[in-house]
Amino acid sequence: MRMAVIMHVQSEGPGSLGTFFESLPTEIRTVRLYDGEALPDPAELDAVVSLGGPMNVYEEERYPFLRDETAFLATAIRHDIPVLGICLGAQMIAKAAGARVTKSPRKEVGWGEVSLTETGKNDLLFQGLPETLDVLQWHEDMFLIPNGASLLASSSDCPHQAFRYRNAFGLQFHLEVTGEILAEWFSDSPELGTILDRYNHLEPVLSQRAQRMYKNFLELIRNRG
Repeated sequence: MRMAVIMHVQSEGPGSLGTFFESLPTEIRTVRLYDGEALPDPAELDAVVSLGGPMNVYEEERYPFLRDETAFLATAIRHDIPVLGICLGAQMIAKAAGARVTKSPRKEVGWGEVSLTETGKNDLLFQGLPETLDVLQWHEDMFLIPNGASLLASSSDCPHQAFRYRNAFGLQFHLEVTGEILAEWFSDSPELGTILDRYNHLEPVLSQRAQRMYKNFLELIRNRG
């Protein structure tokens, strides 16, 4: 199995998702766009993961690699290659599918809850998961739902939390975070202690649910093959 993991900034790596797929017979190509690394040919891949980042999808003049990634993701989606996007990655999938990305009704930073839609409850990616999930958020923008896509999850502050378009999935929230990642992200925040205390309390459940979602995504990859 060949997977590309797209990074937009050094501090937002694959976390627990990377650990899961590294334990499998997977050839992982990490593409560090911020270092000028080139994207591979989508035809050579079985799956794609696009991670988060502090930039906005429409800042192509400042970050030209966003333009390249949009075209790359559009090609992957067109060929029904399974794609998973997290936060900025989800917004990039929406953009590649022709949808706009706008400001979220409210900026979300920290722990929150998202609820699955009826469609989400029945989608393969969320099988075995509860209807309401504790998640870590850090975003000010929100993807709109592409034509032909399905809304899979929502929250009170941001109505678009997850969607599916063909074999591409966008998650506005971060399921991949670890204690080490959170300590780095919130190192200068007065909320660091609260964030980590909540993580330590939730960690067994967060880990179990993240592993379930990764396995679901793996099943989709295998079914395509």
